[in-house]
Amino acid sequence: MILQQIKSFLALLSVPLVGTGPLVSWGQAPNSAGTDPGLHGDRPPVSRGQAPVVYDSFRPGQPWLDTDGKPIHAHGGSILRLDGRYWWYGENKERTDGKNGVWHWGVRAYSSTDLYNWKDEGLILPPEPDDPLSPLNPKTMMDRPHILFNERTRTFVCWLKLMQPPHAAVQVEAVYTASSIRGPWRKVRDGLRPCGMSAGDFDLVTADDGKAYYYFERVHSELVCADLTDDYTDVTGYYSTHFPLKRPPFTREAPAYFRRNGFHYLVTSGTTGYWPNPSRVAVADTFHGPWTDLGDLHPTDRSETSFRSQISSVFKVPDKKDLYIALGDRWLPDDTNTYATVSNAFDKATSGRGADADCQSFWKNFGGAAETCKARYVWLPIDFSGDKPAIKWHDEWKLEDFE
Repeated sequence: MILQQIKSFLALLSVPLVGTGPLVSWGQAPNSAGTDPGLHGDRPPVSRGQAPVVYDSFRPGQPWLDTDGKPIHAHGGSILRLDGRYWWYGENKERTDGKNGVWHWGVRAYSSTDLYNWKDEGLILPPEPDDPLSPLNPKTMMDRPHILFNERTRTFVCWLKLMQPPHAAVQVEAVYTASSIRGPWRKVRDGLRPCGMSAGDFDLVTADDGKAYYYFERVHSELVCADLTDDYTDVTGYYSTHFPLKRPPFTREAPAYFRRNGFHYLVTSGTTGYWPNPSRVAVADTFHGPWTDLGDLHPTDRSETSFRSQISSVFKVPDKKDLYIALGDRWLPDDTNTYATVSNAFDKATSGRGADADCQSFWKNFGGAAETCKARYVWLPIDFSGDKPAIKWHDEWKLEDFE
């Protein structure tokens, strides 16, 4: 039974802030290693519909409420700036308790003028519970929405990663378009296998000339950079491959791209499901590489867990000289497993040693689902030593700390 559970899980693997109000207690300071303790005493109860809290700083890993006093649900997402406002969108996990079979409840968006305080703009791609074949059916394992605005067509284009029946054999993509980020969105592709590949976690990026690129994990194998068509709804067929690795936990996933000073950077995580692992960063002179590995992006984090988070995207703050924010999800805020334990279990499970006692013990304690409705956010600024990026832990930080 346990071996079957391991196989089932691995088959699916692509695989905050301080307020002026009295409602939030912020927990403890970091330890001497500069890492986030984050396991005990930092989770005050948060109920939906509390009175609003006004934020004036970021508090990574702490509860983050919208302007209506409700927990923010924009996981695995990104930020766009439109008409002077920021739009943060992502997976709505508010109903995902790990028991009811709900993987998501659509794609939710929030808007802000300061990046601290976010207004709920609603479900821009609502769930479709009555259509079992829809990419937006709540039981479909839909992840990591990414949206681009196409200047040529004046159209918003959203890609979704899918991992659930009828898409169980391979991981595929769905593509939607709209004239407004609020929608309504029209599905233009479903079951897409880019370049004929099983495609996992991804990022979408545009060059200054409007050309777009799609970075994705060729599931449990390597990372791929593929050129998008002029309308951003498909790939042209031209692609390059990078970071070939045989299996989890070593395979790189969750690519997050950014540019700085003429260099291209790519942040990736290992493949350990919702459990965090060390992020790595690479640099190149072109979108298609070749890429040079610069090492762990969180060199001071002794836990080797990217401060217990997985980065979904990197956002350049437009009004700041050199401020890049790594947007991360803390998927399992209550989990106490070490990276050594998690990586050992994945290594044994994917190398035919799943019958090992330690490996079976780990998977037995894993319930097969995650209570991601409790997931938090870890937003941290990226420091640069010359052209080499690194992320340090901050209990609290402000935009005003940067030029």
